[in-house]
Order: sequence, then structure tokens, then C-alpha cells
Amino acid sequence: MDILSLTYEQLEVELAKLGCEKFRAKQVFLWLHTATQGGGNVNFSQMTNLSLQLRAKLDSNFYINSLNLQKTLVCDTDNTVKYLYALSDGEKIETVMMEYKHANSLCISTQVGCKMNCSFCASGSNGFVRNLSPGEMLLQLYQSEVISGRQVGNVVLMGIGEPLDNFDNVISFLKILSDKNGRNMSLRNVSLSTCGLCDEIEQLAEYKFPLTLSISLHAANDTLRNSIMPINKKYNIERLMRSCAYYFKKTGRRISFEYALIEGVNDDENSALALIGLLKHSNSHINLIGLNKVTNSTFTKSQNVKSFQQILTNGGLNATIRRTLGAQIGAACGQLVTMYN
Repeated sequence: MDILSLTYEQLEVELAKLGCEKFRAKQVFLWLHTATQGGGNVNFSQMTNLSLQLRAKLDSNFYINSLNLQKTLVCDTDNTVKYLYALSDGEKIETVMMEYKHANSLCISTQVGCKMNCSFCASGSNGFVRNLSPGEMLLQLYQSEVISGRQVGNVVLMGIGEPLDNFDNVISFLKILSDKNGRNMSLRNVSLSTCGLCDEIEQLAEYKFPLTLSISLHAANDTLRNSIMPINKKYNIERLMRSCAYYFKKTGRRISFEYALIEGVNDDENSALALIGLLKHSNSHINLIGLNKVTNSTFTKSQNVKSFQQILTNGGLNATIRRTLGAQIGAACGQLVTMYN
């Protein structure tokens, strides 16, 4: 069993099955996450505050996972770093470290590949392989900090994969990440991006996590959104807005809507007015993204980003333009794809 993928409560249950006293869970959990964050080859034999017998039990029933760094790419214009990691089964994922004045942010992957097939995004171009475990998500943080020597202040689930398509593992990851006996990161420092899996948005609302939910919207009408985001054929915009309203009602957390501006597709005045009509009564923030170059896509970056923002602002919406980081190394929004062997 992958011990790094267990929440504190799950570890308590598993150790109880082995006949361990309840306090052992705190000992093991605290040691495990402290040691793993420190880097290096971590194994149960190093846990010298436990008896040899208990260490042998742990070794027989659990394993401590790790990632193998394959390649590092550094963007010399903004200090963004992209890490290519190999998983224990040989599959590969990408993780991106972004530098901001207030803190470093880490963009992590939640799946190997993606099922969503959004037409402006590279992440699904190799198809879907499998979900990442909670531990594999967590290790992207732990090992990227060790490798870079930079502390991460914010985690964004916006890398390869659709987080809510890996719902149970993502929930466990969030619990482990924020556990006081582990990394103890406030979920206010976490953003989760989804293309709009409405059932899962409503399930997520029940947890009342204080994270930031980001909706990849990119169109304000069903005809256009159907053509660029296949998920809209299952959950149309009306349903998506209902789910967002439910999420806000349950959590009180303002939702961020992501809108990548594509030349000649969704960047004209009528598109801006339609977006105003859709969101003007919602408590939300609109994050405008200059489309990043993606191999094998005919879409190009809009030249109307600032004028589009002005229309939205004049219409009463809170709209900002996202700073583009890492485009030079294929690490910007929509560019991630595991292409290195």
C-alpha cells in the first residue's frame, strides 16, 4: 500500500489493523511527511523512534513512493521551471514552478494524460492513461521544493489532467496537504481548475474547502463552447452556472472564470457582451488568458486582450489579464504535454 497516499484518518485505520496503538499514527504520519519533504532516499529503517518489529511491519505492508526527475527546463525570461518526472510505472508527468513577488506557485498534474480533449489544450493530445494517486500529487510538491531550493507558497491543480475527473484522489490529496501533522498548507493557498464537471463541482462544495475554484469557461454560449470544449455537450452552460451558484452558496467562495482569448473565435465585442450577460449577476472574477502556442492547433493568440478586458470592466465585471509565464519552455497555460522519453 502506498503510505503517502493515505490521509491521517486512513493511516489510523490501517495501523489499527496491524495491532498498533492509536498514537502510532501521529508518529508515523509526522515522520513520513517530514522525512519526505527533506528529500533523499526515505525508508522505514530510518524511523529509529519505532521498534524494529514495528518498522518491519511497516515495511511489509507499505511502500514509500518517489518520483524520478527526467528533465528540467528553465525559462530565462521569467525564471519559470518545468520538471519532467517519471512515475514508478514509467509514465511521465510535468510540474511547473512559477515565481511571483509574493510567493512561488507550483502547478501540479493530477492525471497522466486527459480525457477532456479541449481543442486549445495540449494535455490530452496523447490520450488518457491513468489517474495520479494522492501521493504522486504530493511528491510533485515535496520533490520540486528540494530540487529547486525554493519554498512553494501556493499550489495550483492546473497541470496535466482534469482534477475533478480524479475526484477521490484529489480530495485525499487536499486533506493530506492541509493536515496539521504533515505539510499543513492552508487550502486558501490552493486553486483547482476544472473544465466544468458539474456533478463533481457540487460534490466538492459539500467539503467546504476554502480553496479557489477556477472554471475553464472560454465561451459564453453553448454553440461555441460545444465546438471547443466537448464537456459542454454533457454539461451545458446553464447547468454549469447552476452548479457554480450552488458552490458559492455552500462555500461562500468567489469563483474564478478562465477565458482564453482565441483570435477570430471568442474575442470580439459580441463575445464580451455575451460574457457580461452571463456573469454580471454572479460574484465572480474573470481571468483573461492570452492563448499560448500549442503544437498541431490552428488557433492563434488574440490581439484584442486589452480591449476585451475594457468592455468587460465597463460592463461591471471584475476582469484581469493573467501574466503569461513559461511559454518559452512549453510550460504556460494549455501547453503541458509529456513529450520527452
